Amino acid sequence: QVQLVESGGGLVQPGGSLRLSCAASGSIGSIYAMGWYRQAPGKQRELVAVISSSGSTNYADSVKGRFTISRDNAKKTVYLQMNSLKPEDTAVYYCNLATPLKGWWGQGTQVTVSS
Repeated sequence: QVQLVESGGGLVQPGGSLRLSCAASGSIGSIYAMGWYRQAPGKQRELVAVISSSGSTNYADSVKGRFTISRDNAKKTVYLQMNSLKPEDTAVYYCNLATPLKGWWGQGTQVTVSS
């Protein structure tokens, strides 16, 4: 069974930075994408950023130039560096891991951007 454990959320002022981490455990092979999604109150879950097993990345337009996704394959960990945070970035951020056959979600970590 695959488990994803997220960390790094919290309260930050507008313009500040946070770094999220998501560590995977279990047998997942070597071909998998990892990504971050977020869900704000009253809104649908949306893609923030995703990184493939080869390292190619894709970002939501709203975070391009501010957020950076990266991964450490040896540690089976994905990171999301979030800079220049805005109040509209406030949401629960979920980690996702997807193999060609199956996907898993983390439990979510709250990010609140407020003065």
